[in-house]
Amino acid sequence: MSSKGPGTAFAAALAAAALALAACGSSDPPGGGGGSGEPRTLTLWHYESADSAMGVAWTEAIRQFEAGHPNVKVKVEEKGFEQIQKTAGMVLGSDQAPDIMEYNKGNATAGLLSKQGLLTDLTEQVTKRGWDKLLSPSLRTTARYDERGVMGSGNWYGIPNYAEYVMVYYNKDAFEKQGVKVPTTLDEFTAALDTFVKAGITPIAVGGAEYPAQQIMYQLALSKAQRPWVDAFELYKGRVDFHGPEWTYGATTFADWVKKGYIAKDSASLKAEDMGVGFISGKYPIMVSGSWWYGRVAGEVKNFTWGSFLWPGNRLHAGSSGNLWVVPEKSKNKDLAYDFIDITMKKDIQNRLGNAGGVPVAADPAAITDEKNKELIENFNKLTAEDGLAYYPDWPAPGYYDVMVAGAQELINGAKTPSQVLDEFARPYDENLADIGG
Repeated sequence: MSSKGPGTAFAAALAAAALALAACGSSDPPGGGGGSGEPRTLTLWHYESADSAMGVAWTEAIRQFEAGHPNVKVKVEEKGFEQIQKTAGMVLGSDQAPDIMEYNKGNATAGLLSKQGLLTDLTEQVTKRGWDKLLSPSLRTTARYDERGVMGSGNWYGIPNYAEYVMVYYNKDAFEKQGVKVPTTLDEFTAALDTFVKAGITPIAVGGAEYPAQQIMYQLALSKAQRPWVDAFELYKGRVDFHGPEWTYGATTFADWVKKGYIAKDSASLKAEDMGVGFISGKYPIMVSGSWWYGRVAGEVKNFTWGSFLWPGNRLHAGSSGNLWVVPEKSKNKDLAYDFIDITMKKDIQNRLGNAGGVPVAADPAAITDEKNKELIENFNKLTAEDGLAYYPDWPAPGYYDVMVAGAQELINGAKTPSQVLDEFARPYDENLADIGG
């Protein structure tokens, strides 16, 4: 995620399950550490809900970890996506740093912390444990950062054990009622949105106060983009014109969608959770968001039939590896952290993640039994095969997430013109580029 996971804190039940299983049987741990001796605690932060695919898989990973490390208890601390996003730099520089945590990938987050010396260089462990062999080249991009904190090369500072991409979730019953077919082009998508508006229905659930709105704007920009533009914007491999056709189309069309009623004018204050609940309850027939919602949608939608499709007409889509396991430099139990990462990369944990509605990076395809989950994974494999992952709009520069959120809110509220918002996007981007010597 974009950016995101859904922005929900994982349930306290996950921590309770971890502690309750601390006395499980013993065996030699995968990494050879923590098998005997004095009691130890591995402090773990992540922000996935307990019923998400990652939450389900990691609960099992905790069980296996504690079974193989009988003297170790895993202490899961409840955090939220926004909380970690805003305070990670300060916390990781203190003695309150966890031993391992899930953290957002990209230049503005993991890249910045690596440049500041707050993350452990995992390169030796990657080679030793073969994690690199489990990740495709496109997934490795977000795990490695150079001395400038720019992703794509340099040392390994994180390990993703799942992948993600932005798609369109839709209410099949609502589509059928309005005579709308699954669109295959952006023009067909726009026509479908018009049909819902004419029926008095706001079609798209949006959370303007967090990541969802900016991802819609980015999908629109990507409809006019090619790979060199993405590499220039995300990897600094060229100059970016924020008033060029890509961002101009994205911002202008997004603002136009608000005016046309595709997006509610009061959505600027709504969070990702509000968006998800709005779709799951049937209030909105469409939700544009990431695969991190898949397991929850599958588990909670009760009153209608739903499905998903890739953003119509795009060759490029917001998406990447999932968030990273990072080990803070101040971690007191790095050996245990490495062992836990190792377990989450095991095939049975990867299979569990896939069957729970996630996108695993090292699963056995034959072990994924649910047809919807197979479709989710097949669509992701299609994107990676076509080099279609375009990362996320808030990644390039430190603090860019807040800039993107504010810009999307201003477009929803009509507080600023698309051109003014694009000026706001350009300023911190250009400042960061100058700061790193670009």
